[in-house]
Amino acid sequence: MRAIVRNEALRQEQGGEVSRLRAQLERVQGRRLDAPVLPTHPAFASLLPGGGLRAGSAYALKRSASLLLALMSRPSQDGSWCAAIGMPELGAEAAESLGVDLSRLVLVPDPGPRWLAVVATIAEVAPVVAVRPPGRAADAEVSRLAARLRDRGTVLLVQGPWPQAEAMLEVSDPEWSGLGNGHGYLESRAVTVTSSSRRWPRERRERMLLPGPHGEVALVLPSVVALPAADSQPPVVERPPASSGIAVLRDETPEPSAQPREPRSVTPVRDVVPAPAAQEEFDERLRRAMRVLEAVG
Repeated sequence: MRAIVRNEALRQEQGGEVSRLRAQLERVQGRRLDAPVLPTHPAFASLLPGGGLRAGSAYALKRSASLLLALMSRPSQDGSWCAAIGMPELGAEAAESLGVDLSRLVLVPDPGPRWLAVVATIAEVAPVVAVRPPGRAADAEVSRLAARLRDRGTVLLVQGPWPQAEAMLEVSDPEWSGLGNGHGYLESRAVTVTSSSRRWPRERRERMLLPGPHGEVALVLPSVVALPAADSQPPVVERPPASSGIAVLRDETPEPSAQPREPRSVTPVRDVVPAPAAQEEFDERLRRAMRVLEAVG
């Protein structure tokens, strides 16, 4: 009986210590450890701590509308309201092409000088809020907004630097495809998305299509190059004297002595452009070569 009582007291003591350490860690990190995560496109899973957008956290983004809309698309499709503040050039058609549900998107093109108050007000009702700050905010105002985000469980996407951001994402090395030599249409853009976070020691990178040919987001997988078999040997091209105008393709693979050797294939070289003065001589050599081909069979 004494052992049971002692073990129960030890368990309660350990539980209280764990709770105390957890509360202290939450105060240091500025967020709850059990905060839910809003899922995003699988292409961003390795770039975001926890694999998604953590409720009550802020994320700093470079000025890339496609990156911003791609992060908002999955939450809006899952039923979360999203808001974009201070981005007058953000187009509804571009948002829809990247998967954002326009019926759950709020646009505030010009919030005015009290943009932080507008962000805090919209954060009361919208789980995902994106903003482009027109200037630097005071530390006290940023702290009050962070407390509001944690209280309401709102994700803040900031186009620009932001203190205590959960992660910072930037886009680099753009490569468009679809245009030919003076013709064609832009179809897709491959970019490198780099993520730096205090949650891991070094940056993480993913190469992805942003957007793809149909507006989708997809990871760019490394191309697979087919290698020749280990026992195969490339053919060797023999070039006789230039006067003959004939190239012989010789196969170096050894043949069994019991089998008769097949005649070697002889192919005339037709990509030679002779000078005008040697046209007749070239035609005669070509006719002789054709007769040799007919004789060989």
